[in-house]
Amino acid sequence: MTTNALSSLWAEPRATDAPERVSRDWVLVGVLIVAALLEGVLRDDVAWRPFATSVAVGLAPVVLWRRTHPLACVVVAFGTVMALGLASLLGGAPSVGLDTMIYILVLVYALVRWGSGREIVIGLAVVAVAAGIGTVADYTGPADLVGGFAILAAAAGGAAFRYRAESWRRALEQSRSEERVALARELHDMVAHHVSAIAVQAQAGRATAGQRPEAALEALAVIEGEASRTLAEMRAMVRVLRDGAPAEYAPQPGVADLGSLARRAPVPVVDVVVPDDLAGLPPQVDAAVYRLAQEALTNALRHARNASRVEIQVVEGAGRLRLRVTDDGQIDPGRSVNHGFGLVGMTERVQLLGGTLRAGPAPEGGWTVDAELPTEVRR
Repeated sequence: MTTNALSSLWAEPRATDAPERVSRDWVLVGVLIVAALLEGVLRDDVAWRPFATSVAVGLAPVVLWRRTHPLACVVVAFGTVMALGLASLLGGAPSVGLDTMIYILVLVYALVRWGSGREIVIGLAVVAVAAGIGTVADYTGPADLVGGFAILAAAAGGAAFRYRAESWRRALEQSRSEERVALARELHDMVAHHVSAIAVQAQAGRATAGQRPEAALEALAVIEGEASRTLAEMRAMVRVLRDGAPAEYAPQPGVADLGSLARRAPVPVVDVVVPDDLAGLPPQVDAAVYRLAQEALTNALRHARNASRVEIQVVEGAGRLRLRVTDDGQIDPGRSVNHGFGLVGMTERVQLLGGTLRAGPAPEGGWTVDAELPTEVRR
């Protein structure tokens, strides 16, 4: 298990979206340089004062690259700490360096927060060696434990913020993926509806071309309009599905737009019956009712043989909204409630809103789609 954990850590890529250097980084460097200079000048017990002060001041700009080059920064800073520790051992000077150099803990945080897995492993090994040499060179008893805990706290803080950012990114990606699935469902519903309408108009045009040429021309005009709308809506939807493409938003059709599905000719006639007092529906329910009715009508146009009438009816009561779509056609033997992306998408849409859907042959003949949705959706 430990081997697997180390292998997973070693293969971990760098954190995404590391921020560029900003103005506050320069302010931080300025503050660190001033603090190092003041300590080097005012503190009485500084060993090798000019050298230690120069090292503390010279290392401060390293923090500017802590996000883009975290491992290099750690190696430079803690390599310097190792050199100071070895100098202290060889020269007999106690604790060479300034207290201000505690700022190098920021580099430990940045290493774990932004570095790749192998950078973290190598960098923490360098930190551990430097801490060990420093402890041997200037052991002060339990006070050294504070430095060890500070290093652990910096690394833990980097890991915690990295995990939180990664969790947020994954949640965002999941949300985007779910949205793309929903958009794909919308694309299917929209294209299937328009193409079915085009097919019906083409069949009607062929049937009337011999006796009524003007009716065939009218059918061609309707086909042209449906094809243009299909292409426009499909292009808009595909732009949204593509990553990084700007989206052009428009209001979602709802119950108030169901009247656009009604038509009197050619056969079958489509009647829409909708109450007048359906204002205030939740947006997701409002849009779902329209898409369900559109998909059910599309299925009727495609599969209901010899149908003369399709009725779309919406009824509200007892906190539920009921959509019923019926046709009087002959049932296609290949038409099944368990097959087809249309019915699957309708079922998923209804279940997501806490409703129910039934689709199948009606006792009196024809096909019925019956959906019930709550008018108050849990958030």
